[in-house]
Amino acid sequence: QSLMLAKAKEEWDQEIVDKQSEKERYLAERVTPLHTSGLSLSQLQDLCRELHEKVEIVDEERYDIEAKCNHNTREIKDLKIKVLDLRGKFKRPPLRRVRVSADAMLRALLGSKHKVSMDLRANLKSVKKEDTEKERPVEVGDWRKNVEAMSGMEGRKKMFDAAKSPTGQ
Repeated sequence: QSLMLAKAKEEWDQEIVDKQSEKERYLAERVTPLHTSGLSLSQLQDLCRELHEKVEIVDEERYDIEAKCNHNTREIKDLKIKVLDLRGKFKRPPLRRVRVSADAMLRALLGSKHKVSMDLRANLKSVKKEDTEKERPVEVGDWRKNVEAMSGMEGRKKMFDAAKSPTGQ
C-alpha cells in the first residue's frame, strides 16, 4: 500500500507540473508581451483603450457562456424531474411511531445544553372518575309505562285516540 501511495503521489506531482507547463505554453501563444518602453502618453492611452476593448469582448463571451451554462443546468433539472415523474410515484415507506420521553426530545432539540429534566405530568390535575352506574338507580318494571313517562306520550296518545274515534263510528 505504501508503494502504491508513493507511486500515486509521484504521478499527481507530475500531473501538476504538466498542467503548469501547458498553461504557460498556451499563454505564450495567445498573449504577446507588451512593450511599453519608449511610448508617448497618447500611444499608451491608445494601448490601454485597445486592451479595454479586448477585455470587454472577452467579458461578454464569458457572460454568454455562463448564461448558456445556467440555462442548460436548469433544463437538466427539469428533465430529471420529468424522468422521475414518468417512472411513477414513489411509495412512501410506512412510518413507525417512536416513543420518546420529554427529556430525550429536549436533549435532541437543544443539544447538550439541556440539563434540567422536566416532568410534564407533574403539573397535571388529577381527576377522579365518578361511578355513574352506582348513582343511577335501575328501575325494572313495565316497559310501556316507562316509555310513556320518558317520551311524553300522554298528549300524543290522546290525539291519536281522538283521531281514531270519529272514523270508527
